[in-house]
Order: sequence, then C-alpha cells, then structure tokens
Amino acid sequence: MRFMTESREAMTWTLKSERPEAAGYLTVRCRTYLQPDGKESDWDILQGSPTVALVAFTEEGRGILVRQYRPGPGKVLAELPGGMIEPGEDVLRAAARELLEETGYRAGTAEVVLKTYLASYATHERYAVVARDCRKVAEPTPDAEEFVEPFTLARDAYVDHLLSGEYTDTDVGLAGLVAAGLLVRKA
Repeated sequence: MRFMTESREAMTWTLKSERPEAAGYLTVRCRTYLQPDGKESDWDILQGSPTVALVAFTEEGRGILVRQYRPGPGKVLAELPGGMIEPGEDVLRAAARELLEETGYRAGTAEVVLKTYLASYATHERYAVVARDCRKVAEPTPDAEEFVEPFTLARDAYVDHLLSGEYTDTDVGLAGLVAAGLLVRKA
C-alpha cells in the first residue's frame, strides 16, 4: 500500500537525474501561428489529459487534504485530492474515484463548480468539484506512483491553507471555497 503515515522527510523524493524528454503526463508541442500582422510566431503548448481536484468536506465539516510530494516545487505539499480523468469518464465519476483512491472517503454530494485550463499555453482542462458530507469508507488505494497521506483540517484552518497558495491547484481551491460559500465577496 502506498499510504504514508511517516514524516514529511520520509515522503520526500530524491532527484537522481534530469533529461529533456517527457514522461507521458504532459506533452509539449510547438505551434506556428500566422499573426494578424503577417508575421509567424512559434509557441510551446502543453497538452495533457483532463484532471479533477476536489474541495471536500467531511460530515463534520472538516476539509480533506493529502500530503504528497510534488516534483515541480520539489517538496511535500498539502494538496487537494484529485487526478486524471480517464478517457470517456464523467467528471463526477472521476472525482469520486480519485477521492476514494487517495483518501478512502466517499462524498454524500458532489458538484462541478469550475472548468478551466492549466495555463494560457495549455490545452489541459481542469475541473473543480465541491464534495460535501464525505464519509470514511475504506483505506486509501493510491496509484503506484502516488505516496499520499490523507488528513483533515478544521474548517478555518482548511480555508487558511487554501488561501495560503501552498499547494498546486490554487485556482481550483479558491473556486471551491467560493462555491461552498466560504469566501464571500465584500461590498
């Protein structure tokens, strides 16, 4: 089982080498465009499968997160549960599968609250789902390359964490907080 209960140091990966080719999650393509002024320009475009991340709350109102090493930032972060949407898979079905795999929780209700792109140079679609009344029904069963430690935070600490930006799906987290009524625009 890839479930971790040790310290953050025990979850940290060690960089052994770096090379220019892709590993398969994202592909970089060069697109050449003809601009309105008649000049051509080249753009690197990231292409990848759609993904989903969840702003999830237990029946007691605690926020659910997973500690997970992130190779880009190079450290363990407290992340939103989520992952890749399989070809032909419905967004909510993918969200339910990822929540169960990474945390062992099943949502009472779930709704898609945002669809966005990874970046302006990406085709990769990302979805935000708010899951409520989540109940622990199993132990996590993460994928082979996932080493995760699920945990919960009291609502205020959860909101503070999502507002801190110390995770990789900040836009998804903020959209989830707004949809859950935890961030209200003040006039």
